[in-house]
Amino acid sequence: MSAQPENPHIDSDIDEYLQRLTVERRCSAHTVANYRRDLLAFLRFRDERQLGTWSQLIDGDVRAFAAAERSRGLGNRSLARRLSALRSFYDYLLRVGHATHNPAKSVRAPSADKTLPRLLDVDEIGVLLDGRPSESLLSLRDLATVELIYGCGLRLSELVNLDCDQIDFSDASVRITGKGQKTRIVPLGTKAAKAIHLWLPLRAKWAQSDERALVVSKRGRRLSGRSVQKRLHRLAREKGINRSVHPHMLRHSFASHLLESSGDLRAVQELLGHADIATTQIYTHLDYQYLANLYDKAHPRARRKP
Repeated sequence: MSAQPENPHIDSDIDEYLQRLTVERRCSAHTVANYRRDLLAFLRFRDERQLGTWSQLIDGDVRAFAAAERSRGLGNRSLARRLSALRSFYDYLLRVGHATHNPAKSVRAPSADKTLPRLLDVDEIGVLLDGRPSESLLSLRDLATVELIYGCGLRLSELVNLDCDQIDFSDASVRITGKGQKTRIVPLGTKAAKAIHLWLPLRAKWAQSDERALVVSKRGRRLSGRSVQKRLHRLAREKGINRSVHPHMLRHSFASHLLESSGDLRAVQELLGHADIATTQIYTHLDYQYLANLYDKAHPRARRKP
């Protein structure tokens, strides 16, 4: 599937809509980039077919777009996201009076591909985090970042945006600013607190005087998400974990291990910062999959697998 070049220009309505996503809804740069990509794909389709202005399009045009995207190999999840972006964009056009109807509203998205998130089991987490850490600044910084992600269930963006004053050692908590600038308070576990205590005195050797970030690079500035990904991948390899380990895998592991032990879906939802509990319910499927696999391996009369 060959990549298609973007339009040399961007439609003024799309441009204004993306600005509103940034300013009013405070969407992340990553989210805005996804909306931009999806809407530009439809804009290319509209212009190539000479379908007219936004107000002239009908639901048949949107169905034709979905069919064209599917024929060039776009997956169900990506197609569903494109249709969702188009529906949201048309809702905006209706509000500002640039359209009289939403042609994407009646077009059903295909069922998303059902893939369960990958995670580490408790033993693998122990291999990754336990043991005497090296005294180097890099090693102690890496330990603090990984303990925070797994111990608090952080998204990668939440970790790199974390400032020193968001850690409260007095009541062992962390104040997180998540998606949509929503704030939540999560407990700070003993292991994570210890790792941060080891890191903070050394952080001063790198951090520039005006830098507020908890996790900084050798240049003294806030560490990038890409750097966290690379360091975690390297740490996993050094510890003998022979598969790709990424930050979101630790967040998945945090959620699954909590749910497996407590069974409290609502509590896990709050700790993860999910707006909709349906998002959290994926971990109930993970828990069942673990039990089913255990049953297959252990029960003498299981015979569930061919």
